[in-house]
Amino acid sequence: MTLNIGIIGCGGIANGKHLPSLQKVEAVNLVGFCDIDIDKAHLAATEYGVESCEVYKDYKQLLANEAIDVVHVCTPNISHKEITVAALDAGKHVMCEKPMAKSTEEAQAMIDAAKRNNKKLTIGYQNRFRPDSQYLRKVTQRGDLGDIYFGKAHAIRRRAVPTWGVFLDEEKQGGGPLIDIGTHALDLTLWMMNNYQPASVMGSTFHKLGKKEDAANAWGSWNPEDFTVEDSAFGYIKMSNGATIMLESSWALNTLDEDEAKCTLSGTDGGADMKEGLRLNGEDFSKLYTTNVELDNKGVAFYDGEEDDEAEIEAQCWIDSIMNDTEPVVKPQEALVVTQILEAIYESARTGKAVYFN
Repeated sequence: MTLNIGIIGCGGIANGKHLPSLQKVEAVNLVGFCDIDIDKAHLAATEYGVESCEVYKDYKQLLANEAIDVVHVCTPNISHKEITVAALDAGKHVMCEKPMAKSTEEAQAMIDAAKRNNKKLTIGYQNRFRPDSQYLRKVTQRGDLGDIYFGKAHAIRRRAVPTWGVFLDEEKQGGGPLIDIGTHALDLTLWMMNNYQPASVMGSTFHKLGKKEDAANAWGSWNPEDFTVEDSAFGYIKMSNGATIMLESSWALNTLDEDEAKCTLSGTDGGADMKEGLRLNGEDFSKLYTTNVELDNKGVAFYDGEEDDEAEIEAQCWIDSIMNDTEPVVKPQEALVVTQILEAIYESARTGKAVYFN
């Protein structure tokens, strides 16, 4: 069995992650490439497509191709829901890049479309497939940390503002570092805690350093007039069982404590963090201990291959879930909760009040 895949959005995330990873999956043919900039679609097709692949400017034309089984949505956040729902209604399985959507309402519409069409839907949270994430997931599932009642989700950059594409456009993206990289850290933290029932959220967002002219930045100075999203955001999340999560995210912050797509966990029987590699801590025989885990690519919970690249493993596991009719590793219901919490942080920041969930 071979799956034919179409790519909608042939920009940075498609070329940097999806296309090179999918090209290494044996049961895949890359047959359709779509971008509003048709030149980008042609370039991607030339590098990654099969000989008979097609190029499109309108995603609806790609979806009309009945030979395509799976669609990867790699477009700005504003169009995730529209394209994903249309693809599912067209009978395609869908991987949508993170974040799932700009709002909970949009995310729910995506899930509803997957259910009514009996098609698979997943979201591109590739950090779950890192060796440290896989090891820590096994530790938490086995119960080594006990009841995990406190977590931190880390997504802090000192000066690394993405200045290309629409990253600085609030309307098209829905936000800045919180929805861009904070989403990865929150997904990891919730997954490790296996806790998807938020009770309340308090949040703060800041538009401070984005106003600076000629700022130091990894990808060159930004234009302050274009910087319409927050430059940092922080959330305090209380779960229904009383567990608490603190989320920190920034593209630009005056700090030396930089961490991205990492989490810290504290439980009744032990703790863990990804701050300097993967470290486990606890108490044994009335003594405290810290264990630094030596990681390689063996022992991944749902993959036995040799790749050590999380994007390649993500692609293989996603295709396997379709071929074997199993649940994808990143379930859409889990991604919806991430979107729900991010949306609540933004709402709390706007209103100055806590957001409560039923």
